[in-house]
Amino acid sequence: MAVQNGKDLLIKVDVSGTFETLAGLRATRISFNAEQVDVTTLESSGGWRELLAGAGVKSASLSGSGVFKDGATDERARQIFFDGVTPAFQVIIPDFGTVEGPFQVTSIEYAGAHDGEATYELALASAGALSFTAV
Repeated sequence: MAVQNGKDLLIKVDVSGTFETLAGLRATRISFNAEQVDVTTLESSGGWRELLAGAGVKSASLSGSGVFKDGATDERARQIFFDGVTPAFQVIIPDFGTVEGPFQVTSIEYAGAHDGEATYELALASAGALSFTAV
């Protein structure tokens, strides 16, 4: 796989049935997680830990930071947070594929300095089953 351009890792939100890229993002990140279920006993081979395959809870988290543009997607993200809903999001991972599913906006932070632009940071947590479509 060739080197990828970071700006091509996109977070999109469902806005009236169409996925639109969250406006103003400069940096994005997705993380996949799986909890471990330890089933090690005194009889485990050589005292090595044993894990129960497929038993742990899977989750994903998204985060991004960027400049405040007050666009339709900024407003949508804000409203999702205040309404506490879990709409569909898409994450485009360049030359890898697309992850899609429900996410909850868990935090939005706004910041600004007197001599700079207004910025925001966003965090999301998966809220259901996710699908992956390879490129």
